[in-house]
Amino acid sequence: MSGRGFTNLIAGAVRVLEAAPADTPRYKLYNIGNNEPVELTRFIDILEECLGRKAERRLLPMQPGDVPATYADVDALVRDVGFRPSTPIEDGIRRFTDWYLEYYGI
Repeated sequence: MSGRGFTNLIAGAVRVLEAAPADTPRYKLYNIGNNEPVELTRFIDILEECLGRKAERRLLPMQPGDVPATYADVDALVRDVGFRPSTPIEDGIRRFTDWYLEYYGI
């Protein structure tokens, strides 16, 4: 089954289900996400563009528990099922906001 037309999450989940091992254990956790860090300010910029409104930003210094960068390590997903998420962050956020606005009638 092709990931064409599916979001990364759906396409990745389908690929994992299709590649489920016949022996035990029959479970494994995979990261299905963007494997490149995206700055929070860029994420907010994209949300603002998709929603057509500006966020109220109050920039603060790093707080206890904050991490400077995060991303999904998809190496196990690629190795085990041959799937690498490829939806650009702009497309993923656009699809989510379109769905959210339609679902909640906003």
